[in-house]
Amino acid sequence: MKEVYTLEDLSSRDLLDAGAAKPARLAVIGYPVAHSASPQMHQPALDAAGIDARYIRLEIEPGRVGEAFALMRELGFIGCNVTVPHKLDAMAACGGVHPEARVLGAVNTVRFDRDMTRGFNTDGPGFARAIEDEFQVEFASLRVAIVGAGGGAGGAIATQGCLSGVSKLVLVNRTREKLVPLTERLGGIRPESEIVALSFDDVALEEQCLSCDLIVNTSSVGLKPGDPSILPAGCLKKEHLVYDTIYKPAVTPLLAIATETGCRTANGLSMLIHQGALAFQHWFPGSEPLPVMKRALHAD
Repeated sequence: MKEVYTLEDLSSRDLLDAGAAKPARLAVIGYPVAHSASPQMHQPALDAAGIDARYIRLEIEPGRVGEAFALMRELGFIGCNVTVPHKLDAMAACGGVHPEARVLGAVNTVRFDRDMTRGFNTDGPGFARAIEDEFQVEFASLRVAIVGAGGGAGGAIATQGCLSGVSKLVLVNRTREKLVPLTERLGGIRPESEIVALSFDDVALEEQCLSCDLIVNTSSVGLKPGDPSILPAGCLKKEHLVYDTIYKPAVTPLLAIATETGCRTANGLSMLIHQGALAFQHWFPGSEPLPVMKRALHAD
C-alpha cells in the first residue's frame, strides 16, 4: 500500500488495491496531498461503522480532475474530498452542485451517485461548527475579521458568515482590489451585513480588527518556519477569539502573539474534523462519525 496514489493507479482495481485488505473507495484529492490528515480521521470512522472501504490520498495534477472523477466512477468509488488547488475544477466537473456549494463558490466534497457526480461544500458549515465547538459561542453572533480573505478558504468562510447572519465582516488581503468581486457577491447574499475590505497597509487595519470579536487567519502565512505573524500585536486585544485555519504547526506565530495578549485561541484541526464529519454524512446519511474522528486526531 502507498502513502500517496496517482492517476495512473486508477487504471485498474488490481493495481489500486494491491497488498490491501480493503478496497479503496474514498479519497482526498489534491496537489500536493501527502500532508493531508484526512485518512487519519476517515479510516477510523469507516472501520468503526463496519464499512468495507479504504480511504486514500490521491495526487492529481491540475487540469486532470475530470479525468480522475471518470476513473473513480468506473472503479466504484463512493466519493472524495477535494483540497487545494482543485476546488473550482471539482465544481466544474460535477453534474450537480448543491446550492450552498454554488453560493460558496467551490466544491470540497464529491459523491458519485448512480445518475451523476454531485458536489457539496462542507468547509463553510464545518468552520461555523468548529467556532461553536471551540469557543462555545454562536458564529452568527460574532463580528468577524478574515485575514487572507482573497483566497478560496477566506472566501468560503466570509460567505458562510453572510449565510449565518453575522453583522460585520472585515476582509483583509494583500491587495484590496482582489476583494472587490467577493464583497460584491457578499453584499448580494446579505445586504444588511456591514462589509469592510482592507489591505494590510491600510491605516484603518488596527481599528477595524479591534472592532471585531473573532480574528481568523485563512492565509498560508504561518505554515513555514520563520514566517512572521500575519497581523501585528496592535491588532489584537485580550477579548478577541483568534482562530488560525492552519493546524500544522499547532501554534502559529499569530496564535503565539494572541496567547501572549490573553486571547482565546484555536487552530484549524477542529475545522478539518467538522468539515470531514459533514462530508462523511454526505456519503453515509445517518452516520455519526464526529466522536471517532475527534479521538483519531486526539482533538477531544
